[in-house]
Amino acid sequence: MFASVLQVYRGDLSGSQVNGLFGAYALGLIPALLVMARLSDRLGRRRVLLGALLLSALGSAVILSSGGAFGTVLAGRILVGISAGAAFGPGTAWIKELSDTGKAGKAGKAGKAREEGAGARRSAVALTAGFAVGPLLSGVIVQWLPSPQTAAYLVHIALVALTVPVVWRAPAAAPSAAGRGKARPHPGAGPMKVLTSRVFLTAVLPTAPWVFGAATVSLAALPVLVPLGGYGAVGGGVVAAITLGSGIAVQPGARRLARRSPAAPFRAGMTAVIAGLLTAALTVATGSLVLMLVAAVVLGSAYGLLLVSGLQLAESLAGPQNISTVIAVFYSLTYVGFAFPVLVQVLGKVWDPVTVLAAGSALAVVALATTLIAWPVRRTARAGS
Repeated sequence: MFASVLQVYRGDLSGSQVNGLFGAYALGLIPALLVMARLSDRLGRRRVLLGALLLSALGSAVILSSGGAFGTVLAGRILVGISAGAAFGPGTAWIKELSDTGKAGKAGKAGKAREEGAGARRSAVALTAGFAVGPLLSGVIVQWLPSPQTAAYLVHIALVALTVPVVWRAPAAAPSAAGRGKARPHPGAGPMKVLTSRVFLTAVLPTAPWVFGAATVSLAALPVLVPLGGYGAVGGGVVAAITLGSGIAVQPGARRLARRSPAAPFRAGMTAVIAGLLTAALTVATGSLVLMLVAAVVLGSAYGLLLVSGLQLAESLAGPQNISTVIAVFYSLTYVGFAFPVLVQVLGKVWDPVTVLAAGSALAVVALATTLIAWPVRRTARAGS
């Protein structure tokens, strides 16, 4: 939601303050992810999710009462970030547990194959859909409705009120059901053993920041660097919706790639990051709106590939008692990417933004190379050679 509402604050705040408000979300989110994931193992997913929903409404209420004051808006953003952090890890684990319960009830190998990885896919789609619809809806509010600083937050509070009873009635699933009957690379391993494993350190750690790094460069940095005329708010919402809609559209492809090789979706995702950042650099250099849309599709595809493949790998590495903690660490790494638009803004004052984006693509090449350590390319010798 806030990506489009930011347009309202641009006239009153500096560029650094505006980007700081966008990134402040992660300040509350990352600590909450790490704490609330483990707490949900003890208290249950429902209690934590209900608390997160109420806290998100409180965050919007704080911003609603701010009168545009930077400090109060910042406090509200951090509260919303805490609520998101409290929701994402337990919510993903809950979806995973319910998906595995449903899979266990399906007869036949075909039914089980269709449900394999369903938890990660459903979580990724739900998360991405919220990020896609939020900016588009708030963009319409900011562009055409009166009092956008009031209307956008009231809509969010109303949506929370509608969601609370749905979560209250949602079925529960025992965390131990998450991994029942499924072999894992580290069965029963503690979270530290999973987080220090070679595949996590060389596949997840280097690529996870590019999940939201790719998305936020498209939806937060490009609409600022490329003029959108008098349609900045709704235009930014459209770019965000295209970015994240592409992330949803590509996720079935990520699943098919993962069946061929666990490395394939990671390498495809990082290749898309490189291509997307180079397209973004060209977009800024030319000011082309057509190229901006192309960059949004490519960077959104990178986001979707890396999100669903990272979640699937994190779930497969974790034991049933550690799944929410491992997922929380994965999400924490992905949210490092929220700093990318701020870095583009700050470094763009020292160097040209085109140079900064091109340099980012070089860093993405390094992350792509680490997947060769996680999954070395093995040459199969021909028979008789």
